Amino acid sequence: MDSTSPALVSIIIPCRNEQAYIESCLTSVLSFECPPGLSFEILVMDGQSEDRTVELARAVASRDSRVCVLDNPGRIQSTAVNLGVRTARGQWIMRLDAHARYPSVYLRLCHETALRSGADNVGGIFITEPGGRGYSAHLVQALTTHKFGVGDSGFRTGAKEDWADTVPYGFFRREIFDRLGWLDERLVRAQDYEFNRRIIAAGGRILRNPHIQIQYYNQPTLAAFYRKQFVHEAPYNAYLWYLAPYSFAPRHAVTGVFAAGIISGSILAFFSPWFAWPFFAVTALYALLAVASAFQQARRYERPLDLFVLPPCFFFFHFIHGLGILKGMLRLACGTAPVQRNREPWPGAGRRRGWPLTPMISP
Repeated sequence: MDSTSPALVSIIIPCRNEQAYIESCLTSVLSFECPPGLSFEILVMDGQSEDRTVELARAVASRDSRVCVLDNPGRIQSTAVNLGVRTARGQWIMRLDAHARYPSVYLRLCHETALRSGADNVGGIFITEPGGRGYSAHLVQALTTHKFGVGDSGFRTGAKEDWADTVPYGFFRREIFDRLGWLDERLVRAQDYEFNRRIIAAGGRILRNPHIQIQYYNQPTLAAFYRKQFVHEAPYNAYLWYLAPYSFAPRHAVTGVFAAGIISGSILAFFSPWFAWPFFAVTALYALLAVASAFQQARRYERPLDLFVLPPCFFFFHFIHGLGILKGMLRLACGTAPVQRNREPWPGAGRRRGWPLTPMISP
């Protein structure tokens, strides 16, 4: 590249069936402020949507040449990002999500933070918005914006600037993919987290800057949220640990311990007071913490009803997520997990990566 040419950022947006969000997402991205000497392209990677997502995205692309809509035959986010990186022309890779909106300063802050810190990946925090207009959508918002609900997930609860184990989406130096490989296409979920932990395991650094903010829309109903936890999110935590042990984080495992404790404690409490009293004491402590957290959220969102509704919602969130982890571990033990049936994602990656991480070949 000529030294006078502007540096290019390739913005990769995986999407599938996002007709409700794709236009507002692209409108916000096209409004990004660009520092002098920087420009960007937008690659919309559509996973064969069955709604009007492609039609709407192409309409935006027809009005702005910076937008390109490409087909993602693999349909999942990891294949979308990998295909996008192969197609990208930029020295920087920004991975975004269609289910969100971004402030105009988003790109500028990411670029400035990366240059200032020297980090291999930088990102910000979620400003979680309800995905619908009903009370159920608000409950999802309340559950995912309190530490009692999501633990020490700093990018969800507004943590300060610090080195982190992950950030939402990410602003990467292009060469990191050449050094560490692609996103693992065996992971339908948690592929971003695994890649971030791979960066750290290889000696890289990830910086979270809370001034970089993402307006993120959660599931529109509590039922949809619980279903996502049980069917998708939680089992893939277990699959993630199997494929990449260096990615283990206690906050992802605690719900599995919780669910196992509830099930075993409920059974054993019937047979002996030696189990009954500790079980009831721990349950009472959990209930107290749930009520206290519900009180805080009721004040925060000015919804008194939360004080009564949120405690059981917290319980079902943790219990259902924990059941999902146990289901994932059981499938791994039986050899029926989807990640066990797929071959290595690229030559040299290995069927299973163990600690310590060895340098990977360029893809």
